[in-house]
Amino acid sequence: QVQLVESGGGLVQPGESLSVSCAASGRTFSIYRMGWYRQAPGKERELVATISNGGTTNYADSVKGRFTISRDNAKNTVALQMNSLKPADTAVYYCNARSIYGDENYWGQGTQVTVSA
Repeated sequence: QVQLVESGGGLVQPGESLSVSCAASGRTFSIYRMGWYRQAPGKERELVATISNGGTTNYADSVKGRFTISRDNAKNTVALQMNSLKPADTAVYYCNARSIYGDENYWGQGTQVTVSA
């Protein structure tokens, strides 16, 4: 089992930057593809970015060029650097871990990111 804890959310103004982090425990971190998803009130959870255990990244079109996902296997952490934030980025951001072996899938409790003037 993997436990995920997000941190770093908060309130920022449009155009500002924010970084959210996810700390993992319980299993070997390096065997998981890590990802960030987000969910706004009344909307479905959507993919933001993923990073494989080998470092391959994937981004939603809405965040390409603005967000960067990274991981540190030694520290069992994954981060999402968010630049040029827009009000549309306002959501609860969730950390996700998917095993490269089988179909194990884990979620954190989420951290709120609010972008408002």
